[in-house]
Amino acid sequence: IEALIDLMARLPGLGPRSARRAVLAMLKRREALMAPLAQALASVALNARDCRSCGNIGTQDLCPICADPSRATGEICIVETVADLWAMERSRAFKGRYHVLGGTLSALDGVGPDQLRIPALAQRIADEAITEVILALNATVEGQTTAHYIAEAIEHLPARLTSLAQGVPIG
Repeated sequence: IEALIDLMARLPGLGPRSARRAVLAMLKRREALMAPLAQALASVALNARDCRSCGNIGTQDLCPICADPSRATGEICIVETVADLWAMERSRAFKGRYHVLGGTLSALDGVGPDQLRIPALAQRIADEAITEVILALNATVEGQTTAHYIAEAIEHLPARLTSLAQGVPIG
């Protein structure tokens, strides 16, 4: 039980006390909570994989978004993480395809372009005849550095580069 609490406490947003409460709740309802959770964790551990096209997480080589023929194929939205992609999908505002970088450039953390999916992005833009690249990166120093690097990396390609609006609306 302590080992389970320690593992749960490593999850983002859960500290030792929250993990202890979660484990106790699962133990009280083993059949309704713990057994299905264990089965779901085992299934995801065996079947989850990165989409070979965009970097989303799915159970097939292509995620449901990339496999959907009704998605606009000329637009690609660049996001930092899968969580960002899921947030965009919940908004239902974008009907194109995505490209998950896997983070942002950070000299302090030793994250360079080769650790991210930037080279695959340039190749994908050329291969899929992308006409518009939308940057949906965070307005942090690392996000802006990454956006600038991407802009330079794809400037020779015919795709138009745009970004999401940022800042406080006035009026």
